[in-house]
Amino acid sequence: MHNQEELILLGHGSGGRLSHDLIKNIMVSAFANPLLAELHDGARFSIGGSKLAFTTDSYVVKPRFFPGGDIGKLAVCGTVNDLAMCGARPLYLSAGFILEEGLPIAELKKIVESMRAAAQDAGVAIVTGDTKVVERGAVDGIYINTAGIGAILPQADITASRVKPGQAVIVSGYLGDHAIAVMSERHGLTLPAQIISDCAPLNGLIQELLAEVPAISMLRDPTRGGLATTLNEIAADAGVGIVLEESSLPVRPEVAAVCELLGFEPLYLANEGKVVVFVEKEYSEKVLKIMQRHQVSSAACIIGTVSDKAAGQVALRTAVGGLRLVDMLSGEQLPRIC
Repeated sequence: MHNQEELILLGHGSGGRLSHDLIKNIMVSAFANPLLAELHDGARFSIGGSKLAFTTDSYVVKPRFFPGGDIGKLAVCGTVNDLAMCGARPLYLSAGFILEEGLPIAELKKIVESMRAAAQDAGVAIVTGDTKVVERGAVDGIYINTAGIGAILPQADITASRVKPGQAVIVSGYLGDHAIAVMSERHGLTLPAQIISDCAPLNGLIQELLAEVPAISMLRDPTRGGLATTLNEIAADAGVGIVLEESSLPVRPEVAAVCELLGFEPLYLANEGKVVVFVEKEYSEKVLKIMQRHQVSSAACIIGTVSDKAAGQVALRTAVGGLRLVDMLSGEQLPRIC
């Protein structure tokens, strides 16, 4: 009897356990080098005394237009934010387009205009790119790849090795808005007007945070796989435990209601304009005050603490005081969310 051939599944693109294993077992082992080994949101390195960050991402979101954004805005903001999570000031982006035969030119113009506006908002320039066209049916309209380079801020030292027990865990606002906005558009659901994608550039916020609170040890944007997967990765990399407070998690009632109806868990829903901050507790209130002056992070709150127990694990303290483990996303809640 022949062994069944292993195949790529949608879950391999979830950002969760399957994605983690795919990247670790195939990509990281093949391309092994010290810069890649950090597995941050981008690579950090020095050239001629200048400290730089470099990142790349591809976008296949379905549908291409959704409440609060579109694939173009998402591509720019996602790459800008990945650079910001490295403690860098984003400078230049590339844009690669794979277009399907039959895509309306008017739609492409709308997407490109959205990218221009997002780049202007973030203060970056799209300076190079590439375009390919494939036959009808080969892709779903348009896929976009963006890469970006930025200058690491002098005061920034963003690394999991600086995450220590006793630090506060802060998130910049409501969880799951992006995933629910995309899902509602995909399935033709009518949701309250306030549920729109949180897609936004965070570099201005991050630069201000790092200028005023250099003690920040770690930054991550909880995109695919959601907050739970992001925190599990950090806990494993830092060799610490993380305890979340269920009563402190910011989830809109409308999003919570959709999750309950459809069986989703908000902790695993993708976000595209949120940041998780790790910092010593003595600086946590200062971080909150800075974040709350920015529209993109006005609902920022402390959601948990770093623990010296249960290294590599994330736990949730429930409303009744019990603890339950929160693992990485194991499958695929919502495919093609970014």
